[in-house]
Amino acid sequence: MVEQQLLPRSITDKRVLDAIYNIPRHLFVEEQLWHQAYDDCPQAIGYGQTISQPFIVADMTQQLELKATDSVLEIGTGCGYQTAVLAAIAKEVTSIERIGELSELAGRTLARLRMDNVTLHIGDGRLGWPETAPYDAIIVTAAAAEEPTKLFDQLALGGRMVYPFGRRHSLTQDMVKCCRTVSGLNRQVLYQVRFVPLI
Repeated sequence: MVEQQLLPRSITDKRVLDAIYNIPRHLFVEEQLWHQAYDDCPQAIGYGQTISQPFIVADMTQQLELKATDSVLEIGTGCGYQTAVLAAIAKEVTSIERIGELSELAGRTLARLRMDNVTLHIGDGRLGWPETAPYDAIIVTAAAAEEPTKLFDQLALGGRMVYPFGRRHSLTQDMVKCCRTVSGLNRQVLYQVRFVPLI
């Protein structure tokens, strides 16, 4: 997966590559899907949700420019795979999921992998988690139909945020990278994606 899907597509951050190489992706999907867990496509994880294709996980993580001292907020825990990749690089990860069953499943898998620098919450990801803000990096794994201003407010100076943005019924969304500077927010559209909606 790393050699065929990531290296040829400009994933160059060694920490990201090492994290994805070392984390068993198949453990985050149902056993009957293990044979396709490493395919270059998203996989269903139940409740109308998906685990993103490996390249998207790798590229969103790389865009965050994570350091070992960073505090990260993740919106949309899902099955916990992206959470695990973040936790393998950053100091601490706070992750929010609106579906309790998915959060519980992710928690069990992360515990099995001894990822003890992750805190999981069940709630409305659009609100972020201000109790432990500000964050050095924020990642949103569902498409926002409106600008996520409450999340912007929780981004530290110098912080980076990556999120898909697009209207509710549009076929694709923009993957956006946002950086907080002393003069405000700098936004950059990276490419087109298709994510489940942030609700």
